Amino acid sequence: MVRINKYLAQCNLGSRRSVEKLIIDGKVEVNDIIIHSLSLQIDPKIDTIKFEGKEVIPKSENIYLMLNKPKKYLVSKKDDFDRRLIYDLLPDFGTNLFYIGRLDYMSEGLLLLTNDGDFAEKIIHPKYKLEKVYKVKIKGKITNDNVELLRSGIILNGKKTKPAIVFVNSVKNNTTTLKITIFEGRKRQIRYMLKSVGSEVLELKRLQIGNVKLNKLPLGMWRMLKPSEITSLLQTSKINTKGK
Repeated sequence: MVRINKYLAQCNLGSRRSVEKLIIDGKVEVNDIIIHSLSLQIDPKIDTIKFEGKEVIPKSENIYLMLNKPKKYLVSKKDDFDRRLIYDLLPDFGTNLFYIGRLDYMSEGLLLLTNDGDFAEKIIHPKYKLEKVYKVKIKGKITNDNVELLRSGIILNGKKTKPAIVFVNSVKNNTTTLKITIFEGRKRQIRYMLKSVGSEVLELKRLQIGNVKLNKLPLGMWRMLKPSEITSLLQTSKINTKGK
């Protein structure tokens, strides 16, 4: 017996957390009956599972890749305003390839994509605490006091951010370049953190997730993750969970 959200993740419909919304929205059927229970156990050998009326089965070949996302590309599968999407930069792999986490429209850098829902869960879920490293250029200078505030945590929407690692790399031409490492992934988190201390973000680029680095991958290009990188991400998430 397999829990329904795990089965749907194995069918490349998203991470375990994201497929739960599909269940809540009534888009999943088990034996032609719409289900809403997130704890439902199914038997893949006997039960028929459908998503939006079409039967789904787990895929045997998993894909793991990194993309160097440019600015002005939307991390989404569709857009009502006809903006460019990250999928415009990728070939058709013949599978439901989904992004792990996001980068906002004006940000660039490392983005991971996969069709492996269990893998995505271990990267994106807050409990695994994978570090994410960013290069950020801000307008003007930043005070030492504000750097310390960023390091210790900022109140955003009533909740304090986890301690961050923040270094000033350079100050020139009325701009400051920071290197910021965070261990969570709230929406537009770094932009809001810097706004809260009075700093305007001019450029934001993600350089690293866990031990996987963007390095010299050209802007707008992609490559498959190496087996060692996949293993490293899984091992790091496992170690971080044990260290809670």
